[in-house]
Amino acid sequence: MRDATQGDEAKTDTKRAGHISQANLTGENQKRLLYTLEQLLAIDGINVRSTLDKASDLIASAIRADKSDIFIYEPSTATLVAMGTSRTPMGVRQRQLGLDRLPVANDGPEIAVMNTGESYRTGHADQDHTLPPGVTGALGVRSMMVVAMAVNGDRRGVLQTCSAAPDAFSEDDLSFLEAVAHWIGALTHRAELIEHIAQDAATQARQMVAEELITVLAHDLSNMLTPLKARLGLVRERVRRDGRERDLADLEIASRSVNRLQALIRDLLDVGRLDQGLFSLSRQPVNLVTLVRETSDIVGTLQTVQLNILLTTPEELVVEADQARIGQALENLISNALRHSPKGAPVEVEVMSEMRTNGDSTGGAEREWAIINVHDQGPGVPAELMPKLFTRFSPGPNSTGLGLGLYLARSIAEAHGGTLTVESNPGKGTTFCLAFPATV
Repeated sequence: MRDATQGDEAKTDTKRAGHISQANLTGENQKRLLYTLEQLLAIDGINVRSTLDKASDLIASAIRADKSDIFIYEPSTATLVAMGTSRTPMGVRQRQLGLDRLPVANDGPEIAVMNTGESYRTGHADQDHTLPPGVTGALGVRSMMVVAMAVNGDRRGVLQTCSAAPDAFSEDDLSFLEAVAHWIGALTHRAELIEHIAQDAATQARQMVAEELITVLAHDLSNMLTPLKARLGLVRERVRRDGRERDLADLEIASRSVNRLQALIRDLLDVGRLDQGLFSLSRQPVNLVTLVRETSDIVGTLQTVQLNILLTTPEELVVEADQARIGQALENLISNALRHSPKGAPVEVEVMSEMRTNGDSTGGAEREWAIINVHDQGPGVPAELMPKLFTRFSPGPNSTGLGLGLYLARSIAEAHGGTLTVESNPGKGTTFCLAFPATV
């Protein structure tokens, strides 16, 4: 009969907990709260976990709990994760037993508080059958409080305290914990921002060092390739005069490899020029149709397999552009399309012009734009790759390159006052559209 009464008391406490107001804090509780907030503000953790571990220690001490946890919702696993746990014996034991992760699909007061925002308090946790056996058995928890926690305005987790003693927490304790939860949310947001800034700074520093090393390496390789290419040319002439057809075929393969390496070095050096603001254009009248045909032939000399490129062009389309740069962008786009096309499937290259109003729909004088569409029949670009498709050093999942081609092609388009866009559907191929004004 006594057990049933204790169970009713636990349920009553839990039901009333959601209606406790922070305005009910007693004078003593307000002093305790002020001291705790001062200590929380003094925490200078450099990452979320260390910050919340220190906060959990403070809460456990202030509320005389055997354990305090700060659970944060992890969307990727649909789990509440104890990102902060007090370094008390019960807190250490909890992590050893793996009880610091709570799947939201399970029952439990933490999940209910996370979902509803209603606070929870009980002095008889052993009567709450929604709690995992490990909590009341292995940890020996008898009293528990759980309150919701918002981070930057969104409910992102819960704050929990536990004790091995029955009826260890009062309504004043719950009011105190609700008040502290607001500050823990702000502290969590600050720690996340600091962590993100530190991560971004470290990533940027690593990238800057890597790019500097790559640029130096590209210069050295370029200096080494120039005499090598010249020597291959001399050997090719001797082999041709001697009629050694088999050796000539091997030399052609070697020359293609050198040409591919030169193209890669050119891209690497251009990335460095873009970073240093040294990327310039030399505009002149260019027949875009002729350039597309010549570029397709150049791509062919770099490949070791038979190509299938279908060209759809007008008889002539003269534009004012940097011939070498536009050719470089086209070479990267066509090579990229060939790499992702099924064997034997054609890559379609279409050249056309259209009238655009300032390149958009904002009004103004119309002008002619040159349009080049490069379409492949490959598997398409995965949706998760789209946001970083034009980012340097971000190759696709099946790419063997450095992820520079599309970045440079877009940079060249933008340098001409144009755009490089992409349309892709899974299983239906990908189309890149290079567009720029035909005249300056």
